[in-house]
Amino acid sequence: MARTNDPARMRDRILDAAFTAFTEAGYHATGMQALKEAAGVTSGAFAHHFPSKKALGLAVVDDKVRRSVTKTWIDPVLHAETAALGIDEVFRNIIASLDRNNAVKGCPLGNLAQELSGHDADLRHAMTALYDEWHSALAGKFETDSKEGRAAPMPSDRLAGFVIAAYSGAMTLAKARQTTNPLRDCRAEIRRALGSYYTDS
Repeated sequence: MARTNDPARMRDRILDAAFTAFTEAGYHATGMQALKEAAGVTSGAFAHHFPSKKALGLAVVDDKVRRSVTKTWIDPVLHAETAALGIDEVFRNIIASLDRNNAVKGCPLGNLAQELSGHDADLRHAMTALYDEWHSALAGKFETDSKEGRAAPMPSDRLAGFVIAAYSGAMTLAKARQTTNPLRDCRAEIRRALGSYYTDS
């Protein structure tokens, strides 16, 4: 086992290993010993940072999964000229990345939510809070677009929920079928749905 005097770096190594294992292989299917070996840490060092698997799961959601959602979805939409353009670009980038990798592993948040939402209330609340952040970011961008004249008035909260639900469902189908076609269809239908508010998109 590797040893280090950098606790923050060691903690991050553990989180990286757990994020990959939990979101791809599954939380329940991942053993703690396998995580220690993947992270290259001793049992004592592991327990110092994460005394339980649940504590590790909560940290993965709060840190790594939040970063993934922010980088993949929230920041690109908030920094785009309009929400419609940002959402379309998100889909384009995700589809291109999956096609390059020739594999669909699913949405990290979606994978964990499907497995754990009925298993533990604390984990469910952590994931719900992250979904709420995602929803608020999209709804806020829709609202800003309307107020600043880039779009017609729209039901911002409902549209944000629609986009997230449509994407999540399409990703689940894409993972099951190992093809990006459901995401392509979803992208086209979201573009069409938003077109009634964004006449120039």
